[in-house]
Amino acid sequence: MPLFTRALASSWRSLIGWSLGVIAALSLYLPLFASIGGNGQMKDLLASLPPELITSLGYDQISTGSGYTQATYFGLLGFALLMIAATAWGTAAIAGDEETGSLELTLAHGVGRVQVVLERTLAVLVRLAWLGALSCLMVFLLNDSAGLGIDPANIPGMGAAFVGLGLLTATSSIAVGALTGRRAFATAAGAGVAVVGYALNALANQSADLDAMHNFSPYHWAYGASPLANGADWGGLGLLYGLAAVLIAVAAVGLSRRDLVN
Repeated sequence: MPLFTRALASSWRSLIGWSLGVIAALSLYLPLFASIGGNGQMKDLLASLPPELITSLGYDQISTGSGYTQATYFGLLGFALLMIAATAWGTAAIAGDEETGSLELTLAHGVGRVQVVLERTLAVLVRLAWLGALSCLMVFLLNDSAGLGIDPANIPGMGAAFVGLGLLTATSSIAVGALTGRRAFATAAGAGVAVVGYALNALANQSADLDAMHNFSPYHWAYGASPLANGADWGGLGLLYGLAAVLIAVAAVGLSRRDLVN
């Protein structure tokens, strides 16, 4: 798989940078659990805030190690890091190369368009999986010292949800990039999935009357069942990875049926 290996080889520097960001974020936030999530004064402060704001931020379970880790890292800072990386990698996979003319040169060497989509998507998935695995490893290593009390058996389920959310974001960029050949559109698609998904979840948390909005939020598919506390949510994972698979198929068909943008 020459395109796959080339994509990985050309992105190892950026992957190191994202990895250092993951390590720094978790090393900073998780050891603070005892002084933030488990602090009585913090609980009093949260109790004084509007309940809608607390649930929108996911801080209603911050007093537990699993809730704190999900709210501060997987649902906030780590979420932002992974979505930015996923959007950037997804955009570069097809639309970025097409706008620079590199994609046309690649295809001139007898490489099929479907092959381009599949191998470059696989390269994106491997990078996202690495960041997800690294996040899980850090949580596992800091679990005891930070006093989180997370069941280690639940950590892989959270990692799968984390990576699945990133993959859905990335494949949205890949699909739109394959259909349009425009970097701006591809970036907007990936960012839109992340931002709209987060916003829908936050709005749905405001009131029971808006609860149905959770059904349309990829963010809720990933985290709504609190996988760090309860284990893998197979229904949510099915939605994330299933829709990502559909978008990969759309990208393959779309790129195969149109002329490249000059």
